[in-house]
Amino acid sequence: MDRGGRIRRNFQDMGINTRETMTHVKDSKTGSSGIPVKVITNLFSLGLPREWQLYQYDVAFFPELESRRLRVALLYGHAELQVTAKVFDGATLFLAQKLENRVTELSCETRRGETVKITITLIHELIPSNPVCIQFLNIVFKKVLKKLSMYQIGRNFYDPSEPVEIPQHKMTLWPGFAVSVSQFENSVMLCADVSHKILRSENVLEFMTNLYNRVDRARFAETCEKELVGLIVLTRYNNRTYHIDDIEWSVKPTDTFQKRDGTQITYEDYYKQQYDAVLTDLNQPLLVSNLKTKAGSTVEPRIVHLIPELCYLTGLSNHATSDFRLMKDLSQETHLTPEHRHQRLSRLADNIQRNKDARLELESWGLQLGCQASLTGRVVTSEKILMQNEMCMPMNAGDWLRDMRNMKLIGVTPLENWIVVCSNRNSELAHNLVNCLRRVGGPMGFRIEFPRVVQVQESPTVFVRVLQQHVNPEVQLVLCVLPSNQKDCYDIIKKFLSLDQPVPSQCILARTLTKQGMMMSVASKVAMQIACKLGGELWAVEIPLKFLMVVGIDINKDAIAKGSSVVGFVASTNASITRWYSRCILQHTGASTADCLKICLKGALSKWQNCNGQLPARIIIYRDGVGDGQLKMVVDYEVPQLLTVLDEFCGNCRRPKLSMVVVKKRCPCRFFTEANRSLQNPPIGTVVDREATRPEWYDFFLISQLARQGTVNPTYYNVIYDDNGLKPDHMQRLTYKMCHLYYNWSGLIRVPAPCQYASKLTFLVGQSIHREPSLELADKLFYL
Repeated sequence: MDRGGRIRRNFQDMGINTRETMTHVKDSKTGSSGIPVKVITNLFSLGLPREWQLYQYDVAFFPELESRRLRVALLYGHAELQVTAKVFDGATLFLAQKLENRVTELSCETRRGETVKITITLIHELIPSNPVCIQFLNIVFKKVLKKLSMYQIGRNFYDPSEPVEIPQHKMTLWPGFAVSVSQFENSVMLCADVSHKILRSENVLEFMTNLYNRVDRARFAETCEKELVGLIVLTRYNNRTYHIDDIEWSVKPTDTFQKRDGTQITYEDYYKQQYDAVLTDLNQPLLVSNLKTKAGSTVEPRIVHLIPELCYLTGLSNHATSDFRLMKDLSQETHLTPEHRHQRLSRLADNIQRNKDARLELESWGLQLGCQASLTGRVVTSEKILMQNEMCMPMNAGDWLRDMRNMKLIGVTPLENWIVVCSNRNSELAHNLVNCLRRVGGPMGFRIEFPRVVQVQESPTVFVRVLQQHVNPEVQLVLCVLPSNQKDCYDIIKKFLSLDQPVPSQCILARTLTKQGMMMSVASKVAMQIACKLGGELWAVEIPLKFLMVVGIDINKDAIAKGSSVVGFVASTNASITRWYSRCILQHTGASTADCLKICLKGALSKWQNCNGQLPARIIIYRDGVGDGQLKMVVDYEVPQLLTVLDEFCGNCRRPKLSMVVVKKRCPCRFFTEANRSLQNPPIGTVVDREATRPEWYDFFLISQLARQGTVNPTYYNVIYDDNGLKPDHMQRLTYKMCHLYYNWSGLIRVPAPCQYASKLTFLVGQSIHREPSLELADKLFYL
């Protein structure tokens, strides 16, 4: 499909205005409570004239011409189109200035002397806020960044001329930018943020050679395909990325292939002639990449054969992400302070202004890049943490573990019947852990008795065999001290204790227990994890709304079953929002729509009714894992599922009021505040609900976590359905409260607690269990 057709199709798909259905925020969605704070953003004004328009024309040729290149050449050859900026993709023409007539007819001749008539028809006069116009402006800025000698990889642009080398880890960073033009509250603006592309210094051939020397030769091909297929590689001779779809073990660089002109050439000679690349290994197999075809195209996808020696892996492997030193060294380059991030963005704007070609590209369309916009946000009031019979105002809202010392948890079941499983050589570490748990449990009000300690050999099958012998329904908890971080051992333990014999479990690595100076801190965190896995309530915040149920929904992919997705559903079961009901269902579709919400909500309502003697008065759902393009699907498909359940479940009773809020952790907007003549992260609790938001949505940004390093990433909330009628202040404040209730961290987190619980649940099931956990564990946070 041509680009013009793709733009028109996206315009039809994007039409959704959730605010027009909500009378309480139709006129204003901004709150008023809190302390005003001035923030600087990464949004740039475009300096559009007041009467600016983009003119879209349909172009027809008679007779029709198959060659796109010929159509472009014939159209651009006319004097009528020489005086204005233009973009033509072979079917649709965009102009910066309007032609004199609505229908313009031109005539020209081809080199063969054939007469071709061209009819140019005006079909749209687009204002800046039109989705088609916005997509076009994004295309213009792609051209601008290319004129700065930047290369597009995926959606972002990078500069390979200024690489950052990390030689100790054989890695290279390419600095770059992620840019997008969007309609914000009052105007169309450019959003720009710093990005980095991680390249491994070793090529794919070196990776394959190292793997060959490490694994059994008989399993090399299978292991190699498992490691490489699905990864993205970069070919530095043309700075393009490819997806590895297969490995052709029988094809070598000395084999021949047919070029487009019909001649035969070997891969070795082709890369020598085309890129002056000399291969050192002529026996290496070739990588296979299936190039994507345009939507609706009937042409079979092209297959590209790549030389491993010339390909470099991008991104980080699972092994790399678990390397603490590597991630620390990497973060020093990628986690920019607000001041450095602001400087990089200002430098980008300066480079566009100084580069003649880039500046002229903007000016030809009547665009002028302005400075970074500033606006006013608000800092909401800090929350008090409620403990058993007392409360505390944390000195540091990001972490209140110290404030909780010597304060009792709200309510927790005594741990009397539990088992500790460890290897023979780790038995002393296990006993030390038990003693520390008993010491820290007392001040918390958490009574921990001595467990039954079972020593085993270091083997996953032996671990499970011991569990089969000793675990029964009377056991409250199983704690396993794992000798290493081998995933298969962890997975087999979690499978057994989540499916076959459902009992809450706690796994901890032996090396974590070797740091004697950290033992009491580790024991405190483990004790709190165990307490909530037993169904305990650790702390709370004040909830003004009565009979409120809060729900978190997330969807994750199953790591083994392709095309399967895991839906996590976590709902509160009491008025203080300290107890939870969890449900996880596997659906055989890769889509990010949840088909099983009816089952989950019915279970949550039944649980609430059993615990409280009545149905909740209000339900607020935080839905994670939804992109902007999927909002209409959620509104049209998921919300009706939920409303149907409420109507069926309530019968003649009053139906609970429902709100659904989409949570977006990765948003392009950044915010900075000025203090001590430098830029810093905004205070925790900062809300932005104007200027940087979208006019058609009921949305806001919230900074609810402490960034210990680099620039804080705000969380973006979009209320897509709301018959609760809460004021914006109340919705924002409630969302902030929910970020305090995640029991796996004694501090604020980025998203509401039920969202994080749902994410943890889907991760455990998608990575380790691959089946729906037993419902006997539904009232416990067993997945933390």
